[in-house]
Amino acid sequence: MRRVALIHNPVSGRQFKTRSAVLREAIAVLNGAGIETELMEATSRGSAGLHARDAVRRGFDTVLACGGDGTVHEILQCLVGTPVALGVVPFGTANALAQNLGLGTSPVKAVHWLVDAVPTEIPIGRVTYMDTDTAEERSSYFIVAAGIGLDALLMSRPDPELKRRFGYVMYVFEVIRIWLTHSFPLFCAEFTCVGSDEPQVEQVSQVLAVRIRSFGGLLGTLAPGASLHNGKLRLMAFKTRSRLRYFRFLMAVLAGRHSFEGEIELVKAISVECTSGEPIWVEADGEVLGVLPAKIEVSPQPLGLTLLIPRHAQP
Repeated sequence: MRRVALIHNPVSGRQFKTRSAVLREAIAVLNGAGIETELMEATSRGSAGLHARDAVRRGFDTVLACGGDGTVHEILQCLVGTPVALGVVPFGTANALAQNLGLGTSPVKAVHWLVDAVPTEIPIGRVTYMDTDTAEERSSYFIVAAGIGLDALLMSRPDPELKRRFGYVMYVFEVIRIWLTHSFPLFCAEFTCVGSDEPQVEQVSQVLAVRIRSFGGLLGTLAPGASLHNGKLRLMAFKTRSRLRYFRFLMAVLAGRHSFEGEIELVKAISVECTSGEPIWVEADGEVLGVLPAKIEVSPQPLGLTLLIPRHAQP
């Protein structure tokens, strides 16, 4: 790491008075290590991606995403398939990738660890979906998780300003509201499973493809076997519309005692294709993308991502 573009999303996460001071301290750590650093402010939706594309064009060898998983998601779209490495500095509401990499919640400590991190090429997830504005097929890369159904509906609900002010409280409120009012409609999911020539077809109300080992916090290890280094998918398939079954599973997750059997299955797959006769939301890394039909897979090489992984991490 010799030349770094530090892309900062000033509206990511909850606002705190010392944010500017923390950012200056993080830059001082990089400069103290002899690393040339340029700060780029993402002042509007989409500008983080534009800065990342500019960093690639100008020959930076590393981009540090200062924000949450949404900021990382926007930036990585421009780095997949390039030699430019991505590092994560946790500033967001949700910092699942940073937690998985052992970077904690302190931006300055994270930068200290990133200075000595190992650039590692990893396979990256890809989801193809239908854009609701243009009715055209589009695709997006993802690194944390991609979901179809309930979780995407959850991501579409919180007001951005309230999310910044109240953080996870807003998500808890929306989870309760959706659980009480949502009808959990079924859609068709066709899984191409590892070691099988025949597709597995199921009627499901939720599919979640998990790419990280641990979300940290209450969710912890959500999908055993999931890993950034895994070239296959771990897919959580919910073959139920029962509110009670969802509730029991969530309680088991929070207690760290969940298992996969019967109506909730953990599928080891190469890909999954989902269709429905009604609009079902699709999300990736917490960003709502569009609706079904959709396909989730691991992008083929050489479309990988170079990720800065701290030496103490077990991602």
